[in-house]
Amino acid sequence: MHMGQGDLLDSQDQKKSNSGKVLSPLADRMRPDSLDNYLGQTHLLAEGKPLRVALQSGNPHSMIFWGPPGVGKTTLARLIAHYAEAQFLAISAVLSGVKEIRQAIEQARQHFQIYQQTTVLFVDEVHRFNKSQQDAFLPYIEDGTILFVGATTENPSFELNNALLSRARVYLLKVLSQDELLSLLNLALEDELRGLGTEKLTIIEDDKQHLVMAADGDARKLLNLLEISVDLAEVIDGINVITSNVITQVVSGTSQRFDKGGDLFYDQISAFHKSVRGSSPDGALYWMSRMITAGCDPLYIARRLLAIASEDIGNADPRAMQISLNAWDAFERLGPKEGNRAIAQAAVYCALAPKSNAVYLAFNASMECAKESGSLEVPVHLRNAPTQLMKSLGYGDEYRYSHNEAEAFSAGQTYLPPELSDSNGQAIQFYFPQSRGLEIKLKEKIKYLQSLDNKEKE
Repeated sequence: MHMGQGDLLDSQDQKKSNSGKVLSPLADRMRPDSLDNYLGQTHLLAEGKPLRVALQSGNPHSMIFWGPPGVGKTTLARLIAHYAEAQFLAISAVLSGVKEIRQAIEQARQHFQIYQQTTVLFVDEVHRFNKSQQDAFLPYIEDGTILFVGATTENPSFELNNALLSRARVYLLKVLSQDELLSLLNLALEDELRGLGTEKLTIIEDDKQHLVMAADGDARKLLNLLEISVDLAEVIDGINVITSNVITQVVSGTSQRFDKGGDLFYDQISAFHKSVRGSSPDGALYWMSRMITAGCDPLYIARRLLAIASEDIGNADPRAMQISLNAWDAFERLGPKEGNRAIAQAAVYCALAPKSNAVYLAFNASMECAKESGSLEVPVHLRNAPTQLMKSLGYGDEYRYSHNEAEAFSAGQTYLPPELSDSNGQAIQFYFPQSRGLEIKLKEKIKYLQSLDNKEKE
C-alpha cells in the first residue's frame, strides 16, 4: 500500500544514489503538482469546467476515472488529495484483497480522528475487484470516511457494481494527442529540477516524433522510452547525443494499445465490422491491420468476417460466406504471411459485396415468434407417419409432394401452424428480401410464389 498526505512528488526529496543520480523513475518525477501543469483532458479540466471548479474549491466528490493506461488517472487522483488537503492512500486491485481494503479504511478512520482530515482512497484497476470487494467500500463512502477515486481501463458499465456507480461519478479520460506528448517530451528534456535538463541532451526533432509515435498516446510509456534512450545515449564531443540508431533500438518491439478482451479490443473489432458493413474496403483493411500489428489472432478476424458475411451480406451475395471460409482455410494451410492476405482479400470482397440483413432480421423475428407463441402443434399434413397407427390418425394426409407439382411448388399448401395466420388466412412472413444483389431475384421469386398461392385460394 502506498500512502502520504497530499502525496505529490517533491523533487527536493527525491531518492538519490551515492553518486548523486536521481533514482526515482522519470515518469514519477514528472508528475505535475497543479492543475495548471496537468497534461491533456481539457474536456474535463479546462478553465470553468465543473470538475476543475470542484477540485479548485477543495470540494471534490467520489469518482471513477475510465481511460487507457498512461493518460493521467493516478496523477489526477493525487491532485484531488492535494487540492482537498486530504490524506492520499492508494491500493491496487491487482495486489489487494478485503484485508488491504479494511486496513486502508482503518487508516482513514484513524487519520480523521487525529487530524480531522478526510482521506482520498485511490483504487487502481478497480474493475479487478469482485462484487463483494467493491461492496466493501460502500458504507465508508456513505459516511464520509473516504473520498473514493477508482481507476479502470475497462467499461465501468460492465465491470463495476451499480451500487458503486451510483455513489461515484464516471469521467472518461482520453488518449493524449501527439502534440501533448511532444510538449511533455520537451518539458522532460528541459526541466532541470524534475527532468533531464542537467543532462544536456541532444535529440533531433524526427526522433522526438518517433518516440511520440511509439508511445501511442501513453505519457508513462513515452517517459519510460525517453529514460531508456538517455541511458543508451552516446557521448560525442562531450555532448550526450540520443542518436537515431538508439531511438530505433528503443522503440523496436513496442506495440499499439490492444488489450485482448478489453474495451479497446472490442472497439477495434466494432470499427472493422462497421467498415465492412458500410462498404469501406479501406476502413476494413486499416482496422484489420491495426489489430494484427497489435497482436490480434488473425483467425479471430476471419471468424468475425464469417459472421459479417451472414449477418450483413446474407443472400444478397451468398459467395461472401464461401470466400470468408476459403480465407480461413487458406490461413490455416499457408500460415500468417500469406494467410493474412487471404483474409484481407475476403475483407475487401465483403466490404464491396451487396448488403442485406434480411436473413438476420428474419431469424430474429422467427425466434421471437417461437418464444411467444408457445408449443403450437405441427399441422397434421406436415407430420411424419412411420407407423400404421400414425397413418390411421391422419398424419401426413393431404400433404402434397412438391416435386410432383407444377414448377415443384405445391401452391396453397401451408407450412405454419394456423394460429400464425391472420383473419384472412394470410400466414406470418419473416423473410423480406432487400432489393440488392441476388435478393432482387429472391424477392421476385417470393412474389411469384405468393401469386400462385393466392390463385389456389381463389
